[in-house]
Amino acid sequence: MSEDSPAPEKDEKTEATTLESSEDARMEAQNKKYRLISGETVLENGEARPSTLAFLGMYFIGLLVFGVHILFSNPPEASGNASFGVKLLSTILELSSGEDLPIGFVIVMGGITWLNRMLNLSTSGRWTTIALLAITLAPVVVQIDQLVATIANIFLAENMEPFIPIDYSYFWFGIVFTLGFWGATWFYQRSFSYAVTTNAVIFQHSFMLSRSHRRILFDRISEIMVERTPMGTMLGYATVTIMTDSGIGLVDETVGISAGTAAGGSPDNAGDSSATKVRKSLFKRVFAFLSYQRTSRRVDPDPKHCFYKIRKWDNVKLMLNEMHKKHSSSNLLEDLKSAITNEDA
Repeated sequence: MSEDSPAPEKDEKTEATTLESSEDARMEAQNKKYRLISGETVLENGEARPSTLAFLGMYFIGLLVFGVHILFSNPPEASGNASFGVKLLSTILELSSGEDLPIGFVIVMGGITWLNRMLNLSTSGRWTTIALLAITLAPVVVQIDQLVATIANIFLAENMEPFIPIDYSYFWFGIVFTLGFWGATWFYQRSFSYAVTTNAVIFQHSFMLSRSHRRILFDRISEIMVERTPMGTMLGYATVTIMTDSGIGLVDETVGISAGTAAGGSPDNAGDSSATKVRKSLFKRVFAFLSYQRTSRRVDPDPKHCFYKIRKWDNVKLMLNEMHKKHSSSNLLEDLKSAITNEDA
């Protein structure tokens, strides 16, 4: 028994050493990832990422792209008793859905791209717009490539093959574009990471060639807002936005209509009649009404600058409030007062 007794103690030391090594490796990875300063550490449960369901809108856009491809791949045929609208749509699709003349496809996909961009939704980002534009122009690029090869063969009398050696198939290209868009969306949502450290709040973003890194000190925080959409309430996530005195977290939004005229009407002349003066005055008032613009400030839920649609948002909010209180000027004054009182006692 005495010979076997040191074995458990040795196993415990080995396990403790392994845990210590893994903890050191984890802390080293965090230091490198979030560019922590000397002595700074990430708080326990202080890391967060957007929820997997946070970008459902982008997955829907990918599904919409596939739907448009399927629509032009197999245009519906209108029956004899179909309505005029259905017959018109069927005719337009039949005339414009061919690979040789993809006018209808470009119009439909271009409209989706423009509408998605103008609505300024969570799916209106730069890379999303570029991807939708590339999908919109893909059949045109294939057709131009084939046209260039045909012209070269006519004038150069050479057997020149197109650079893209396949025809544009709406069905197969729809599958490829949809899967590619979904894959890019998955990498995009994984590109955001957030951390609450002993010194600051860090927002990290790394996607393709885009990089951003922001540190917000706790004493700079002026307000912490939590936004829960109906979808977020059902799926269990929320957006925690930090606002500072410098305006981080807020964006100016201008709402109004411009009449497009700089002068606002012709100036009054001494020789103008009463009717002319009344007409110019009325025109100026109408111009002022049309050119009126209202600027308001709203919270901008940008995934780069907030805890965007995260789970366990209540723990993050509590952690932020505690660290803000700890680093606030009022708390430091209270600690100083307590220290002075204890010295006097």
